[in-house]
Amino acid sequence: MNLIARLAAATAAVLALATLGACSKAPPSGVATAPMAAASANVSDIDVTEHVKTTLLQTESLKGQEIAVVTTNGDVRLTGTLATQAQIDEALRIARAAEGAHTIHDELTLRK
Repeated sequence: MNLIARLAAATAAVLALATLGACSKAPPSGVATAPMAAASANVSDIDVTEHVKTTLLQTESLKGQEIAVVTTNGDVRLTGTLATQAQIDEALRIARAAEGAHTIHDELTLRK
């Protein structure tokens, strides 16, 4: 077995042990956890982005607003400039509700 193959095997073993160790830890006391739907693991970034964009376009209070949506590994980034804080809050609520969205990065700003 050459050096690269041995390093790859060692790395895989370390990652497997780290993953198993992390799985056995209980959340800290007082921290609420929600079970993640198994289906959300199968949702592609493109599907998340399209769902968020479609819902934003169909929301009356956000019609005509330009909000960019980019999803990478379930992390949804919203960018744009909106007229009110209520619009920002609504856009964030929509992104959070999207199946497959894990983290929302809020880069929305208020129009001056």
